[in-house]
Amino acid sequence: MIISEQKPIEEILESIKDCKKVVITGCSLCATTCKSGGEEEILKLKEILEEQGKEVLGYKVLDPACNYLKVRKDMKKLKSELKEADALISLSCGDGTQTVAKVVKVPVYPGTNTLFIGEIERVGKFEEACRACGDCQLAWTGGICPITKCPKSLINGPCGGAMDGKCEVNSDNDCAWVMIYEKLKEMDKLENLEEVKPPTDYQKWVHPSKVSIR
Repeated sequence: MIISEQKPIEEILESIKDCKKVVITGCSLCATTCKSGGEEEILKLKEILEEQGKEVLGYKVLDPACNYLKVRKDMKKLKSELKEADALISLSCGDGTQTVAKVVKVPVYPGTNTLFIGEIERVGKFEEACRACGDCQLAWTGGICPITKCPKSLINGPCGGAMDGKCEVNSDNDCAWVMIYEKLKEMDKLENLEEVKPPTDYQKWVHPSKVSIR
């Protein structure tokens, strides 16, 4: 899941300070789950904008905001509103915001900050889980990502700075390699740590990337 949080209202207002008429879009998937861009958040933002003298011409929760062809089709339902609008505020992740920007001719302003790819620990609590590095290491680390969980992204064991099982960089976090060790020990797979892994291939991190399955 792409985790995002809504920008401070002051920042949103500053970005559209010269705009009078706006349209708002959100996303039915990640942003709705994160409570940063579902219908509830859109209506709250609409109320605040109208209190500030802005005219909200319309809104739509896209399903989802990152599907280009679907967004292009769904935005046609706001065709008349977009003709009058000075701006569109997108309450989705950065990908969804860029997708919307591709299909409309008005300026698009992000209403959220995209934080990370993460998992839902419980309602309202998320934890970063994947950095989308393009070279997944989970097969031999017991399903714990050293690229994401370790601030230094070490793949051949800990840095040596951990104390009492806590990370040297952020003592609020458990050391990723202590976690990996304990998990592999539980699985009777400690031999996985004996092989020295090659240096990270950063060419796989080159952006922007494209994938075609056809």
